[in-house]
Amino acid sequence: MVARKGVGRKPQWRTVLRAILAIAVAAPILSYPAQAADPNALWHVVHDLCVPDERTTGRPAPCSRVDIAGGYAVLKDIRGSTQLLVVPTERLSGIEDPQLLRPGPPNYWQDAWDARDLFEKRAGRPVPRQDLGLAVNSIDGRSQNQLHIHIDCVRADVRDALAARAGRFGAAWSRPMFLAGQRYRVMRLSGAELGNRDPFKLLASGDRRARASMGLETLAVIGATLPDGRPGFFLLADRANLVRFDIGAAEQLLDHDCAVLRPR
Repeated sequence: MVARKGVGRKPQWRTVLRAILAIAVAAPILSYPAQAADPNALWHVVHDLCVPDERTTGRPAPCSRVDIAGGYAVLKDIRGSTQLLVVPTERLSGIEDPQLLRPGPPNYWQDAWDARDLFEKRAGRPVPRQDLGLAVNSIDGRSQNQLHIHIDCVRADVRDALAARAGRFGAAWSRPMFLAGQRYRVMRLSGAELGNRDPFKLLASGDRRARASMGLETLAVIGATLPDGRPGFFLLADRANLVRFDIGAAEQLLDHDCAVLRPR
């Protein structure tokens, strides 16, 4: 009876930890351009709360999803009504982490694209692929030292500029074009899914300079309907350059107010 009395009661340390992390998450620490009071807060939320809750109850609060086998979690960002974060459940610092270039899976970008069902639930409607974008910021453009992929609406001007030039992009990196005030190289990928095509590896293998200093790079993947009507993606890369006031934040290509989903 004593053991049964304790069933369902959260250990005191866990209650305290929840309180501390709730305060941390309530502060604007997970989105650019805010600077985090605790750059490890996102890791603690996923590692100390979401994963244990998924293992013990099957309800990964405060995350929306935890895929133990896949090694990732999906968490609502505090900014905007739709923005989600895909966070690996293993410790990965960010785009510069060499583990991201090891052979084989996982492909966290495909995991992020797969999370669009959760995104559409928050949006309350189906979302055209060209209105959805994913982004990872550089070391200088992020506030958290745990890899996370932003999922949110694309800025309408960015979407339209890419669509207008879609025929000029191919399977190799293009010359830079200006988007949201910064210089992005663009690669076009065909297919409804990314599959095993990992943007981290595509950048590192196609650009020696980027591979030598991945921490300066920022990446975005934006859904597309290609000129021939087939589904595809635009892969965008930019390199931080503080002389040009460019901190390497592809998240700037996203719109956390989701204006593209509003009725015209």
